Amino acid sequence: MKQIIFLYLLVAMFPAFSQSEKQVDSRISRVTVFLNRAQVTREVKTRVEAGRTNLIVSGLTSQLDQESVQVSGKGNIIILGINHNQNYLSEFNMPKKLVALRDSLEIYKRQLAQEQHQKDILSKEEQMILSNQKIGGANQNVSVNELKAMADFYRIRLGEIGLSKMKADDKIKKINERMTRLNQQIREQNELYSRNTSEIVISVSADAATNAELEVSYVVGNAGWYPVYDLRAINTKSPVQLNYKANVFQSTGEEWSNVRLKLSTANPSQGGVKPELYSWYLDFYQPPYVGLQGKAAGVQVQRSVDKREDMPAEELSMAMPSVSNVADFTQTIQTSLNTEFDISLPYTVLSASKPTLVDIQKHDMKAEYQYAVAPKLDADAFLLAKAVGWEDFNLLPGEANVFFEGTFVGKTFIDPNNLKDTLSVSLGRDKRIVVKREKVRDFTTRRTIASNLREAYAWEISVRNTRNEPVKITVEDHLPISRNSQIEVTVLDVGGAKHNKDTGKLLWDMNLQPNETRKVVFKYEVKYPKDRQISGL
Repeated sequence: MKQIIFLYLLVAMFPAFSQSEKQVDSRISRVTVFLNRAQVTREVKTRVEAGRTNLIVSGLTSQLDQESVQVSGKGNIIILGINHNQNYLSEFNMPKKLVALRDSLEIYKRQLAQEQHQKDILSKEEQMILSNQKIGGANQNVSVNELKAMADFYRIRLGEIGLSKMKADDKIKKINERMTRLNQQIREQNELYSRNTSEIVISVSADAATNAELEVSYVVGNAGWYPVYDLRAINTKSPVQLNYKANVFQSTGEEWSNVRLKLSTANPSQGGVKPELYSWYLDFYQPPYVGLQGKAAGVQVQRSVDKREDMPAEELSMAMPSVSNVADFTQTIQTSLNTEFDISLPYTVLSASKPTLVDIQKHDMKAEYQYAVAPKLDADAFLLAKAVGWEDFNLLPGEANVFFEGTFVGKTFIDPNNLKDTLSVSLGRDKRIVVKREKVRDFTTRRTIASNLREAYAWEISVRNTRNEPVKITVEDHLPISRNSQIEVTVLDVGGAKHNKDTGKLLWDMNLQPNETRKVVFKYEVKYPKDRQISGL
């Protein structure tokens, strides 16, 4: 009786001490991408039995930071602990893309074996026919019709065999080419997936069987984003449109398929701990002693508003809706230290070397358009857009593509750290502004006075506006600056220009009417010893 009671108690207590393992499925629901690294969040939905259970989340990247693993969730369970393990690629966590490539390779291998087998049969049939070319016996005569029939048979059948072998060779060649491409793709995928992969083991406890929903998050390397911009100007009377984009990259081995993306300007790799400044000591240098063996002794959210909401119903019904993109579904969040761009539409970023372009925001900047020319360097006038208000858009240093009137103009670089109040963008050349820079020979002289040479120069710059509308243009030139006390530069006439004496730069701001021509002349003289030569004059 005592033994029965003991066994009953042991069975009753066993569920509390038993600990089982369960592989659980997970999917990536959202990713916060930093400038360098990313935080991945996975969702796990499973049923937990009574007692202690180890929930194993497999198929994770090996590049996750195990110190960054966090688990939270809902359900009548208690999270007892979290463990992170490394394992090698297994059939359980092999990516679907790699499985599909391997399955395709096996199909082609079977097709190749079938074609080679068919070709072998044709070759053996050909050998059998060729080895039995004798017709009739030694003492048996063969009629002409019989000989003709056998000749026709040999010709037709051998021709059919040869044609079938050629077709088989073509099929074998194509199958081999496809297998070569598949093997190359499999090698590329193996470089991503055949590294160590991770698994997270979550130890949980439940008093009774229950459903649980868990969120598992971790930080991964080999991921990040960098900005790229499009600057678009429709014409010289419209604002400049700034399209803020991001090149998101990741080669973690995981597929971010239809996930919620958030881009952050934070950079976890830089660290957030202030460095400590210690005392700085000075002393005389003492060479090291060399012995006998040579040894020395509040969050604010900004939402974009659709302007069509203010339109009357009649106008709204007749208006053609414009095409939307991801930028229309992006929310800007300004945290205490960084800026985050929350994209409400699901996005897919594959694990590959090529980045995925994501639209973040669109902004219109007020701009003033004017021309600028430096005829000493280039006789063409360049149209410039000088935009203001860029400080409100949380820009990062990045390359920008420039478009004007729907045409690609070129590339520029936006560096907010070195910008002032105005963002100046060159929109290209305008041949309708005709600029000439010519030496005024009547004034250009060279004289010797005592031991010195005096050279006088005069330059004329003419600017003509052949457009049918007024233009504003800035003309740039410069005067030489002496870097030697024996060389004297005398400014004779700046022609009404703004003269910067420190840099020698000359600026003329002109407003030209249609078909108007403006001319300016500037003069200077250089004095230096006659037995010396000047570089740069």
